[in-house]
Amino acid sequence: MSNKVAGIVIPPRTRLSRRDLLGFAAKGAASVIVSQSLLASCAAAATNATDTTDTSSTGGTTTTPSTGSATCVLTAALTEGPYFVDEMLNRSDIRTDPVTGAVSTGIPLALTFNVSRVANSACTPLTGAYLDVWHCDATGTYSDVSGSSRKFLRGYQITDANGVAAFTTIYPGWYSGRAVHIHFKLRLFAGSTKTYEFTSQFFFDDSLTDSVYTQSPYSSRGSRDLRNTSDGIYNSLSTTDRAGLTLQTSKTTDGYAGVINLGVNVG
Repeated sequence: MSNKVAGIVIPPRTRLSRRDLLGFAAKGAASVIVSQSLLASCAAAATNATDTTDTSSTGGTTTTPSTGSATCVLTAALTEGPYFVDEMLNRSDIRTDPVTGAVSTGIPLALTFNVSRVANSACTPLTGAYLDVWHCDATGTYSDVSGSSRKFLRGYQITDANGVAAFTTIYPGWYSGRAVHIHFKLRLFAGSTKTYEFTSQFFFDDSLTDSVYTQSPYSSRGSRDLRNTSDGIYNSLSTTDRAGLTLQTSKTTDGYAGVINLGVNVG
């Protein structure tokens, strides 16, 4: 049975007006599913994360996963938002535009999704699931919309035997009316038939974003106009749900690594 979240239809364009986005955020908040369509975070890393102050040149606060009991914590699904395009780009490094070969500029971000099947309050690795990721670039622009053939910062991976899907991307930029975020969609197929779909998006610690945005190419755009606590979709979440959908990050030599622990009840 599909747990697909009701979508919000937005006319295709690379930039959204502030009026469009504020309306979208309000509708998206109303479409949060907190009962049947639930995403579980399977690991205490999501509930027992420890904030540590980064003393490197980039500064900011990062979140380092800590150990704890292996429990499954349910987290609300969120609206699809702009702009999912099913290009079936099977690749782990989504920074390159396969049309032009150009590489999106920005602070490197290594993403790891630990995906689990939840049943009877226990989690087991979910293998063979298609996990799509998409987000805007450092300038706040999405690819593959408004007739554009470019496909940067989009792609999917199939979860391995441990339920892991990993991506190499960049820290996303911002656009008016939304807090900084990344979209993702999980699907299961039986042959060519889709048997399950789950969609959500995750956020970033505002202190970390403040630090990242002091650097090029982000710094050339000025201050973003919305933080997490003013975002309608983020605000619709409970404290626990916000923790589960805020990326756990750690500093790397050239950027950041982030972990999202996901668990789905596929029936």
